[in-house]
Formats: sequence, C-alpha cells, structure tokens
Amino acid sequence: MSSSPSGKRYRSAANPTDRLLLHGLHFCGHHGESQAERRAGGEFTVDLDVETDTAAAGRSDDLRDTVNYVDLHEVVRGLVEEREFHLLETLAARIAEELLRIPGVERVHLRVGKSPQLPGQSTGFAVEITRPS
Repeated sequence: MSSSPSGKRYRSAANPTDRLLLHGLHFCGHHGESQAERRAGGEFTVDLDVETDTAAAGRSDDLRDTVNYVDLHEVVRGLVEEREFHLLETLAARIAEELLRIPGVERVHLRVGKSPQLPGQSTGFAVEITRPS
C-alpha cells in the first residue's frame, strides 16, 4: 500500500481488473475545427472506464483506498468546459493524460462524443481511445 502526497492511500496493481465506470457525462463545450463551431459551442458526452485496483477499498470501506469518481468527473468537466480543442481526438487524449495522473488510475478507456453537426446525422460524432495502449 502506498500513499500519495495528499495522504490518500492506494494500492497500485500491475494488471488491475477492476473498473470504475462513469457513463453519460454531459457537458457544454467549445470544440471543433472551425472558429464558428467553437464559438457556438455544443453538447459533449463522455463515457469513462477506468482500470484500478479496488480490493483495498472493498475490504476497508474507506474512500482513501480507491480512486474517487468525483475527482474523475472534475477532470473531465474542466477539460470539456474550460478548454478549447479543434479535434475530439485531442480532447480525448488530454482527458486520458490527466486521468492517468491520478494515483491509482492504471488504464483509461473513454469515449467522447459531440452532438450532430451535419444534415441527416442523428447521433453525432465520437472517438474512443485507450491509454496506455
């Protein structure tokens, strides 16, 4: 068991099989290739699958022994709402990079989607990435 600088306890697993899932996160953001698209903004959705070891938390029932999903949510919210990117791929990569800095997060699979922008498109665009690959 290790401790982070904030005193949070966590156990780092070489091959974690446990996952924290945050699906259907909705935010308004200003991302897109064109300046008009970024200025107008749009709705973005994020689904997270975060690999971590939850065994210690399962035994202790102590939040300090796991990754707090509120911290995961805040990272995503901050990047989607407070930053601007031209590509969904870049937004997704930045989210993954920041999440992997959280102690105990071993691997991230995420999907970032945005509302439809083209005539006749009903479901929008999305990108999925896994880091580290």
